[in-house]
Amino acid sequence: MNQRSLLITLTGHDRPGVTSRLFAALARFPVTVVDVEQVVIRGRLILGVLVTYPGGGSEEVDSTIGGLWAAVEQVAADLDMELDIATGTLAKEKRRRGRLHVTVLGAPLKPAAMAAIAGRIAASGANIDRIERLASYPVTCIEMAVSGADPQALRASLTAEAAAQKVDVAVQRSGLHRRAKRLVVMDVDSTLIQNEVIDLLAKHAGCLDEVTKITESAMRGEIDFAESLTKRVSLLEGLPEDVFDTVSKEVVLTPGARTLVRTLKRLGYRFAIVSGGFTQITDRLVAELGIDYSAANTLEVVDGRLTGRLVGEILDRPGKARALERFAAEAGVPLSQTVAIGDGANDLDMLAVAGLGVAFNAKPAVRKAADAAVNVPYLDSILYLLGISREEVEAADAEDGLQPAK
Repeated sequence: MNQRSLLITLTGHDRPGVTSRLFAALARFPVTVVDVEQVVIRGRLILGVLVTYPGGGSEEVDSTIGGLWAAVEQVAADLDMELDIATGTLAKEKRRRGRLHVTVLGAPLKPAAMAAIAGRIAASGANIDRIERLASYPVTCIEMAVSGADPQALRASLTAEAAAQKVDVAVQRSGLHRRAKRLVVMDVDSTLIQNEVIDLLAKHAGCLDEVTKITESAMRGEIDFAESLTKRVSLLEGLPEDVFDTVSKEVVLTPGARTLVRTLKRLGYRFAIVSGGFTQITDRLVAELGIDYSAANTLEVVDGRLTGRLVGEILDRPGKARALERFAAEAGVPLSQTVAIGDGANDLDMLAVAGLGVAFNAKPAVRKAADAAVNVPYLDSILYLLGISREEVEAADAEDGLQPAK
């Protein structure tokens, strides 16, 4: 039998009981609920309900729908709300290809940026099916459900637009796999922490300028990471072992680091750090934050002083990727369900191996290679890429008696 439809939309001041009043009115009539959507913005409610009823235009059906129409109008009048009713024929919804999540972060987020992003989505032939706010401070994060787009093409288009608009945009496939990422592997220096540990050590050794020159040479591609690390470590020879206690107190966590780790651990994620830095510092971070796995280089200490050498194999760019694979195997997590976070060229292999590679305040080449880039200074913004809202984080913290996330 042909199905007719009514799309009922109520708009007005939000208060308890609006939804129940509308459905109580609908319950008196032979209709079937097909879809419901509701959103509240600054106390203003928009409630949409799609119902169907048998078609055919019989006198009995017309009378029934007339009664329903009047009942809904009475609800709107009683609640002092605006009402819109659209009639039509229910067509089977065609499944659109390329269902994606597009996440936009801005600090601040300007209308021009949203216009440009939405314009790029439209130009690709895609449709925005739903928009939701995940955070309003200290960054604004908006997530859009998009259908009908090619993921790679849309990602390339939005990445270019994001750079022009000075916002961050991530494009991910929707579906269960997005919610199933269960291992996060993170770089340490300039990612989990704001410092570069070797620079802190070099400052105490009085050789910061020499270390900086070697680092810059490596960044220009004149020497590789392993060679540059060996040269820089050699300059630390003679430092007393207690320098690690001093440097550990100088290390500053990136804003949002504790919130990120705490929230994902609540959800059953495993957390790992991989660092071109040193175990003498990363081991303390592991203990402090409750991190599950770690890999880093180890400075050799003999008779209470640094020898200027490393112990064992150097953890370099390929080594970070191998560490991620090892941690995933130990945790029983497929690589497709891993997230890697880093900022430098040394992280590129790790970002490529992971199911989701996130560039955090990274070099341009790293941002280009990663699946998503976050350029705000708050590490917990990465939670939004996983569909976790700030309100959910704060509610969980409140249940545990913690102060709101800062």
